[in-house]
Amino acid sequence: MSTKAAPGQRDDHRGWLQGSPPPRWVRLLPPLLLVSVCVAGLASSEPPDIGFLLGAIPSLAVLSYGPLATAFFGAVVVVLLNVPAMQLNHPGNADLLTIGFIAVLSVFVSLVRSRRDAHLVTVRSVAEAAQLAVLPPLPDRVGPVRCAGLYRPAQQETLVGGDFFDVREGPFGVRAVMGDVQGHGLSAVGTVAALLGAFRETVLDQRDLEAAAARLDRRLVVDSAPVDHAELFATALLLEFPPGTDAVRLVSCGHPYPLLLRGAKAFELDTEQGPPLGLGFFGISPPKGRTVGLEPGDRLFIASDGVSESRDASGAFYPLPDRLAVFAEEPSDVLVDHVWEDLVRFSPSISDDVSVLVLSPRLRGERGGGEAEDADAGAGG
Repeated sequence: MSTKAAPGQRDDHRGWLQGSPPPRWVRLLPPLLLVSVCVAGLASSEPPDIGFLLGAIPSLAVLSYGPLATAFFGAVVVVLLNVPAMQLNHPGNADLLTIGFIAVLSVFVSLVRSRRDAHLVTVRSVAEAAQLAVLPPLPDRVGPVRCAGLYRPAQQETLVGGDFFDVREGPFGVRAVMGDVQGHGLSAVGTVAALLGAFRETVLDQRDLEAAAARLDRRLVVDSAPVDHAELFATALLLEFPPGTDAVRLVSCGHPYPLLLRGAKAFELDTEQGPPLGLGFFGISPPKGRTVGLEPGDRLFIASDGVSESRDASGAFYPLPDRLAVFAEEPSDVLVDHVWEDLVRFSPSISDDVSVLVLSPRLRGERGGGEAEDADAGAGG
């Protein structure tokens, strides 16, 4: 699979206090505190004033242990309070009833937490399966085109946001789409699913790429018709590699320009911008396609506006063409990683979905698929 952090692989940088599993050292706290209190009690010649610390042991166990283990720690604490040699229940230093109540309450809290965690795991598994059906992992190759992609939804705990891309082979060649739906997160998933479904149909039965874009526009117009002032729209870029040709055809519907990687240079491919999908303007001003000739080793770099519109602390936009030229000779898988790492350094607070797609076509007469593709294959091997 060549999609980085795509569905099912989203990086999770949250701390354990924000919902991630607790680190290993948290599991060690209850036994370490228990052993420390016992050693201090046995080593002291006079009753130590530390019995109250035993009440924290069941509470700490709740963070990372299940109800049975929490009950075990609670039982051990109660037993230790009743062992005369430990000197931990000296009058005025510890209250046996209070600590016993804390132990029972901790078991109850641990039971509730464990059941809730199990429920969340089930819900997340169902959500992952549903979102993988919407946006499946990108294959390494589609027909004569090698693919590498990166997907970072803006909303945590989601695998699909408002961005989408897909690459499909059909009777009219290999087609690719990248789009950005109004909004992001779970609210945009339904629109993404509708557009991807429409795109996959056009790959099979729409000979003309402009007509394929019109099909996507109609899909959104129909979906938003029942809602007054729906303002549902999306930008999209469609690409087609016709069979038997050394060229790519582009149709842009308000999407950022693609870039052509040729050697160590990156060129923006200016396309005549058509209206965004879903606004109903295709009948007035339909998009016009552009055909670009390709040379051996050429690659196409497509990104969502989450890349080009990211800003640094001074408010400056990320200089994608300039930065991309620095990594232009890297293999595609390495390239998308470097762009993402560079983008995070440039703009630590990225609030939009980020999608990157690199397409490496094999042209006529190329045996191994060109220098860039050979580099990709070597990296993968």
